[in-house]
Amino acid sequence: MELQDFLQHVGRGSVIQAGSDEHAFMHRAAQEALHVVAELNSGYRTPEEVRALLTRLTGQTLEESVTLFPPFYCEFGKNLTLGAGVFVNMGCRFQDAGGITIGDGTLIGHGSTIVTLNHAVDPARRADMTPAPVTIGRKVWLGASVTVVPGVTIGDGAIVGAGAVVTRDVPADTIVAGVPARPVRTTGFDASSV
Repeated sequence: MELQDFLQHVGRGSVIQAGSDEHAFMHRAAQEALHVVAELNSGYRTPEEVRALLTRLTGQTLEESVTLFPPFYCEFGKNLTLGAGVFVNMGCRFQDAGGITIGDGTLIGHGSTIVTLNHAVDPARRADMTPAPVTIGRKVWLGASVTVVPGVTIGDGAIVGAGAVVTRDVPADTIVAGVPARPVRTTGFDASSV
């Protein structure tokens, strides 16, 4: 199995069955990602070195404006897209095998977690996983220690309060907070105009 085959499989939302070729590929890819992440987190890295390691992790060339403060944890890497001007604060955890896209100018608060795989409810199939991508729009701000669960889309300009657990889509230019996250009010701004 090749990376493109795996990405097509999860892109369709197809189950990653325990013991399958897709499952084995994901575990092999995880070893490569964990190696890069260990290098990233093993000491001080200049912003240029961080971007070079993120390029190795994601397989994509990143804009110079992308900033990440280690430590950072990611179990796959090759299904993570970071837009221009994205800032990821320290201590974040991304499970991107199911796909994470973060739009231009978005800020991810420290200690935030983004996950894209759900395990099967049936205990006999518990090791099976269903991928569901997370899409975070442009100019979004996730506060500290936010958790975003599989399949969620957060609209442009939205703000997610610290400690929130986002279990449903968030409309553009909306502030949400709480567990589970619920709308508080609109931001009063139109992110599509900036």
